[in-house]
Amino acid sequence: MPFSLLPKLIFHKLTDVRPEFLRQRGIRLLMLDFDNTMLPYTSGIPGAELLAWIDEMKRGGIQLCVVSNSKKQKSPAFCRAHNLACITHSRKPGGRGIRQCLARFDAAPGEAALAGDQIFTDVLGANRAGATSILVKPIHLHNVWLKLRHLAEQPFIFLARKRRITKS
Repeated sequence: MPFSLLPKLIFHKLTDVRPEFLRQRGIRLLMLDFDNTMLPYTSGIPGAELLAWIDEMKRGGIQLCVVSNSKKQKSPAFCRAHNLACITHSRKPGGRGIRQCLARFDAAPGEAALAGDQIFTDVLGANRAGATSILVKPIHLHNVWLKLRHLAEQPFIFLARKRRITKS
């Protein structure tokens, strides 16, 4: 299991990731962090842009699965409402939830990507599992802890951009 805190790809927001972009890289399964990647921590109501993006990904042949560390019912409820697979208590950056997802979709790590807003959980977890790590900007840094974590991630984001492994 490689230890790398550098994302392979960086997008401004989740909805910037396109199905054709993933397919060109051999990715057929996109694992998704939930809180602050898909929806803000403080809301469970998706916008039209996110719902259209989910439909576009499905139509584009990309399988989607929420892989969340959360123990709250917000992500499973969202997934049920929008017909998405969901794995909670995933323990990222550990591999349990990611391995469960890969097995559920019968996908090799090279056929999968994980998109999330945190380097120390989402990016590290994807990299350790051998999947493509996609970092997106957090939707809303609503408390001091999130702001401090984001500040601590900046050197890794800088290095990733310097290595030209970013997208948009």
